[in-house]
Amino acid sequence: MNKVLHVLVYVFLALAGAALFFEIDLNGKRTELRDRNRLQEDYLVRIAKVIEKAEPDKSAAFEVKKDVSPVEARLVDSPDMENVLDEYPAKLEQTNLETYNWDNPGTRQQMRTVYVLDAEGKPVMDGNVPLQNGPGTEQELLERLFTSAKSQQANLNSTRAALTDMRGRLESAISELNKLKPVARQDKVTIEEQKEKIAKVEGEKTELEGQITKLKSSVEELNSEITSLKDEVTTAKDETEAAKEEIAKDKKLINDLKQLLKESIQTQGNRSATGAAVTSLPAGDKGKIATVDNEDMFAVVQFTDEAMKELKGEDLSRPLPSLDFGVRRVGFNGEAGEFVGRVRLRQEIKGKNYIICDILGAWEQDKLQPGDIIFAD
Repeated sequence: MNKVLHVLVYVFLALAGAALFFEIDLNGKRTELRDRNRLQEDYLVRIAKVIEKAEPDKSAAFEVKKDVSPVEARLVDSPDMENVLDEYPAKLEQTNLETYNWDNPGTRQQMRTVYVLDAEGKPVMDGNVPLQNGPGTEQELLERLFTSAKSQQANLNSTRAALTDMRGRLESAISELNKLKPVARQDKVTIEEQKEKIAKVEGEKTELEGQITKLKSSVEELNSEITSLKDEVTTAKDETEAAKEEIAKDKKLINDLKQLLKESIQTQGNRSATGAAVTSLPAGDKGKIATVDNEDMFAVVQFTDEAMKELKGEDLSRPLPSLDFGVRRVGFNGEAGEFVGRVRLRQEIKGKNYIICDILGAWEQDKLQPGDIIFAD
C-alpha cells in the first residue's frame, strides 16, 4: 500500500512539475500574444487613418471646351465646341475626404472583442462555437475597413485608367499642336514679311504724301506769287502812268519856272520902287518846299499867308526882297542837326504864295526834298 502511495506521490509531483513548466511557458506566450495584439491594434488604428471613410461626390464634373471647327482662311464667330472632359471622372480629384478614426477607447475595446456578447457579457453561441460575426465585434470593424479599402483601391484603379486616358488625350493634343506649330511659324513669317512690306509701302506712301503736300504748297506759293506779280504789274502800270503824268506836270512846271526865271532876270533892274523892301523877317518857320530841282539849283517854296505879308506888306504891294532862308528837315541827323541848306528868294508867282528860290550850294548839307521846312533865323 505504501508503495502505491509512493508511486502516486511521485506521479503527482511529476504532473505538478509539468504543470509548472507549462504555466511558465504559457505566461511567456500570453505576454507575446498581448504585445502582438497591442501592435496589431495600433497599426489597425494607423491604417484606418489612411482609408477613406466617405465616398467622393459622383456628381462633380469639369468642362473644358475645345474648338473642333477646321482651320480655314475665314473668320468663324461661333465655332463648334466639344467638352474634352465629358467622360472624365471628376470625383477622383476630390481631396481631404473623411477617414476612419479608431483612436478612441470605445473603438479600441471593440477591436479586442472577438465574440458577439449578450447583455450579460457572455459569448453568444452558434451551436457549440461562439459567434464571431456581428455588431460590436472586431470582425465588424475589419469588414468595414476592408470594404472601404476595396472601394479606395477601385478609385485608385479608376484614377490610373483616367490618367492613362488623359495621357492619350494629351499625346493627341501635343501631336496636333506639333503639326500646327510649323504652319503657325510659316504663317508668322509670312505675316512679318507682309508687315515689313506694308510698313515699307506706308513709308513710301507717307513720303509721297509729303512730296505731294510740298508740291501743292509750292504750287500755291507760285500761284500766290503769280497773283502778286500780276497785281504788282497792274500797280506798276498804274504807277507808271501816274509817274508819267507827274513827270509831264513837273516838266511843264520846270519849263514855266525857267520862263519865269528868265523874265525875272530881265525885269530885275526895271522894278519901280513903290516902297522900301524889308531886310529881315522875324525868326520862325515860314513855309515848305513844294518842288525842287537840285540839278538846276532852284526850288519852289510855298510860303504861309503871314510870311507873304511880312515879305510884301499887308496889301502885298511891296517888291519882293532878296533874302536868304534856312532849310531844315524834321528827323534829319547831320552835322548841323536838322539843318540841310539855305535858299535865296528870286521870283514870286503872281496870285499865289509860291516863290522861286535859288539853292545856295555853299550851305548844302544834303539834297533838298519836297516837304523840307523854310525858316528865318
